[in-house]
Amino acid sequence: MDKMRPQKRGEFRKQVNSWWSNLTEGQRTVTGIIAANVFVFCLWRLPGMRRFMFTYFTSNPSSRALCSPMLLSTFSHFSLFHMAANMYVLWSFSSSIVSLLGCEQFIAVYLSAGVISTFVSYVAKMATGRFEPSLGASGAIMTVLAAVCTKMPEAKLAIILLPMFTFTAGSALKAIIAFDTAGLVLGWRLFDHAAHLGGALFGMWYVTYGHELIWKNREPLVKAWHEMRTKNTGKGGGGRSN
Repeated sequence: MDKMRPQKRGEFRKQVNSWWSNLTEGQRTVTGIIAANVFVFCLWRLPGMRRFMFTYFTSNPSSRALCSPMLLSTFSHFSLFHMAANMYVLWSFSSSIVSLLGCEQFIAVYLSAGVISTFVSYVAKMATGRFEPSLGASGAIMTVLAAVCTKMPEAKLAIILLPMFTFTAGSALKAIIAFDTAGLVLGWRLFDHAAHLGGALFGMWYVTYGHELIWKNREPLVKAWHEMRTKNTGKGGGGRSN
């Protein structure tokens, strides 16, 4: 048995490595995001963490914590079905969005989308006076979906349980925006329609204008930041030697 155990561990490692090597770059990129969502989902199952989770992992403009939940709630799901559906959509669109933006830009856009969609939700809640906590990655995932559909409007999509019915990505995006706009105007409480709509509009804007305005012009800022850090490091080193 002692001789067999290392072989089993080695075989399992080979299977994991083979699975990992067969993933696309996009799928490998979102694996960390999915793992973070699963970890936060497990924290919700701990009774002693409930108050902490409601404070920092749900977004609500009436809460005493306003800023950190704008990002943390993007990784938070209380329902298993809610998390599974969101992660499935993220996984499905991961290869397309990473091929469009690259890994670094995708991560930056995804995190920004979580904050922006939550901010739009804050504004809608303040305007309507409905101070209800929200959570979930739907706003950020709507940015991913809208970005891909805007860049590839003729791509064919299908519903999970009804794969025989196909439609174009452009038509799907229009239907989603119309649905969330109606939900926001009519006050539906099925989803956080304001966060969905904010995420979708951000995704459409970013792939149309934001990439050129922000990402391609970041190099001077990054260069200045590295130069400033280098100078500070040099000054710190001189101080220590004295």
